[in-house]
Amino acid sequence: MKIRKCLMTDPGQATAEYALVLLGAAVIALLVISWATDGGGAGRIGELFDSVLTNVLNRTDATNSSAP
Repeated sequence: MKIRKCLMTDPGQATAEYALVLLGAAVIALLVISWATDGGGAGRIGELFDSVLTNVLNRTDATNSSAP
């Protein structure tokens, strides 16, 4: 009986691990938000979106011009 009890997993452990993962994700999200708003990140994010949009448009233009 004792062996069986030792082999059983602790159901509270998964809950605690899940809570720690959520806490870590929240901390990272807060750091990103604070960087984006206070640390000059807003301009960088705008530049990133502009760069991504320009690349996508250039690739679609290149694809359309090479189509028969």
